[in-house]
Amino acid sequence: MKLDGKLVVVTGGGSGIGRELVLALLRRGARVAAIDLNMDSLSETAEIAAAGQDLGLFEGNIADRDGVFALPAKIEAQMGPVDGVINNAGVIQPFVDFADLEMEVIDRMVNINLVGPINMMKAFLPGLQSRSEAHLVNVASMGGFIPFPGQSMYSASKAAVKLLTEAIYQESQGSNLRVSCVMPGAVNTNISKNSGVEMSAGGDPEAAAARTLPAPDAAKIILDGMEADKLHILVGSDAKMLFRLVRLAPAWAIRFIQKQMSKMGR
Repeated sequence: MKLDGKLVVVTGGGSGIGRELVLALLRRGARVAAIDLNMDSLSETAEIAAAGQDLGLFEGNIADRDGVFALPAKIEAQMGPVDGVINNAGVIQPFVDFADLEMEVIDRMVNINLVGPINMMKAFLPGLQSRSEAHLVNVASMGGFIPFPGQSMYSASKAAVKLLTEAIYQESQGSNLRVSCVMPGAVNTNISKNSGVEMSAGGDPEAAAARTLPAPDAAKIILDGMEADKLHILVGSDAKMLFRLVRLAPAWAIRFIQKQMSKMGR
């Protein structure tokens, strides 16, 4: 789906990849409804955007089902029918093995990373399916196809997003709805800080696996893939390499990641 003139909803639009997606969409001529839990961060995104851009700011918690279900009407009343949704918002967990992970953290991973996108899809899919052309994009992670030490529930939630996206892709064959699953590798963002996770000198497990990709570059890859109607959008050389490797030798690939991370204190 070509983005020029389209109205696209972006969750997590106040920082990181989400902010860069908002800015890049505006540069491509799209109109954007940016959603974030933090209105101050959304305001910062708006300040960075060029004056005169068609950008709407909407405060919202994607884990709040009632609040999310009210969003389509609010956005349409202010900006018109939605043509695309990019479910980008997500958090990582503290670097703790599953056996030692508190249930509160497990619930948070599921509620934000999985239930959040489910809420968004249930809310916006009817409208998208009524459009002559529409696109749904769910941001998973390379952690969704290969686990990283200390990120068991993050990986599990993102793996669920990946498979659910592929299922909706299957269900949408022959329709006007295009569906994409984004699997970023190591991207230079503030996800750890925004997730409330303290980092050691070793950094993020995913970031430690390879050189981090600048967030603006990640946004460009995602939007290029969206316009090309790709099912899988792999962001970064690390994600591309590991995606192939885990399909060829899954057990070896998992051990490889574990060994690499252990060298870095993980």
